Amino acid sequence: MANTTLTPTQVTREALRILHQKLNFVGTVNRSYDDSFGRSGAKIGDTLKIRLPNQYTVRTGASLSSQDVVESSVSLQVATQKGVDTTWTSDDLTLDIDDFGSRILEPAMSVLAANIESDAMSMYKDVYNHVTDVGATITTGDVLQASKVLTDNLAPYDGRCLNLNTQDNLDLVDAMKGLFNDQSNLSKNYREGRVASNTFGFSDIMENSMWPQHTTGTDDGTADYLVNDSGTIAEGSTSITVDTGAGTWKKGDIFYFASVYAVHPETKATQTKLKEFVVTADAGTSATSISFSPALHSSGAKQNVSAMPANNAALHKNESDQSTDIGNAADFGVSLAYHKDAFVFATADLVMPQGVDFSAREVMDGISMRIVRDYSISADTFPTRIDVLYGYKTVRPELACRIQMN
Repeated sequence: MANTTLTPTQVTREALRILHQKLNFVGTVNRSYDDSFGRSGAKIGDTLKIRLPNQYTVRTGASLSSQDVVESSVSLQVATQKGVDTTWTSDDLTLDIDDFGSRILEPAMSVLAANIESDAMSMYKDVYNHVTDVGATITTGDVLQASKVLTDNLAPYDGRCLNLNTQDNLDLVDAMKGLFNDQSNLSKNYREGRVASNTFGFSDIMENSMWPQHTTGTDDGTADYLVNDSGTIAEGSTSITVDTGAGTWKKGDIFYFASVYAVHPETKATQTKLKEFVVTADAGTSATSISFSPALHSSGAKQNVSAMPANNAALHKNESDQSTDIGNAADFGVSLAYHKDAFVFATADLVMPQGVDFSAREVMDGISMRIVRDYSISADTFPTRIDVLYGYKTVRPELACRIQMN
């Protein structure tokens, strides 16, 4: 039987299928696709607006108390282009799609997926909720605590994911060996070496070797940084003036203001835990201000704290009801519990060039990929480029929780 040359559509779909299998973090977050980026004469630039849920206050009594509807949004820039370039021979293109996929596409898609995934994983630095016991091994109690954090922040049960670094996965599987598991879960725990999905209330549980370690700043969290604001802190503030301290802060460090407690997202009742904040920009030794997220709101529909920080309130790296201080310049592993809508990963159509041997573009599960191939007559080869144009954004960080252990 004569060989059949692979078609552009076959190649592009197979490449997307392999890429999709490799992206286990990006594959479990909200994936947006917008072809208006690539429309000739009707392009929207490189930024998407993502609308956030409206928030309201509740009145008591019969008297009408009308409130304005204030819609808010975040901007997602789709401006990162990454790809892999290869050269195919005429013989390569006469392989069947399985051989071509394993020999040619699999290595290319694996390295592309790793780089895209690594980029997107940096979003952990936007997450301020956390379960932390640096230096300890993860336990089932830690995972249940992370699940509680998601529930307390009103994350829907459907679409919850637990993505573990490889050490946390090992420790958690080992911790579960003495617990009851049904037969199907046992087979996954011990044949595949991972925790089965639909355990602890997570619909997806997976491990990923690319979760980074977080290195904190050199501030030791012993309250040498104090709020330096004797006036009124404005609603919506995302930075605070401080008395200079002795250490540094790194983007992604989590801290608390003394006596500033979290409130219930809907009833606004004060809770028993201090409100977490995450540093959004590195701050050097003797910094005079700290930038952070989420914004401070002590009243109204967006209220998230019991009160604004008082003058001379200390900034701590550990919570009052936790025995372990994160410490200074510590390195620790990161795993992440999250609802898929906490993060968005978006791709857009790249322009299709003319005058080449072939170009093809396909979309699978919100990921758009373009393959362009040309012909070199001198070498009888087909130089080929594979590209993805993407962006990512943490849109609802309250629906995620870091697990920080080893």
